Amino acid sequence: MLIREAAADDWPRIWPFWHRIVAAGETYAWDPDTSEDAARALWMNPAKRVYVVEDDAGAIVASAYVTPNYGGPAARIANAGFMVDPDHGGHGYGRALAEHILAAAKADGYRGMVFNAVVETNPAVGLWTSLGFTVLGTVPDAYEHPRHGRVGLHIMYRAL
Repeated sequence: MLIREAAADDWPRIWPFWHRIVAAGETYAWDPDTSEDAARALWMNPAKRVYVVEDDAGAIVASAYVTPNYGGPAARIANAGFMVDPDHGGHGYGRALAEHILAAAKADGYRGMVFNAVVETNPAVGLWTSLGFTVLGTVPDAYEHPRHGRVGLHIMYRAL
């Protein structure tokens, strides 16, 4: 496994799983009908540091970004987004990428990381809590889940 900063030409290999995950409507509070151009502008935004995970065969199997969550005097609190290709889940790519992102954010001078909208039924909640994140609060009935109906959105935080 190789974790590296993404290059612009990585997008065509990120887009298929990005689209599949967002279109499923189960884990991200983004429009399931997001176009490829809008998705690229959102994920590959120059204000973000974007990373990818390559498996041993060189396939991109996951991606994440880190960016300031706030501006001005609060700009040292990071935000991040993570996606693991559903066809490659269960191999530790998500955990390895999360650990890498947390270390990179700390090295970049961030003091903490916040997730603003973690769908409470997202299996990644277990990963985040195992990595030291706590649920600061939950916005009840904030997310229309396609299988579970209305569920909450967690706000999660971890000091770096």
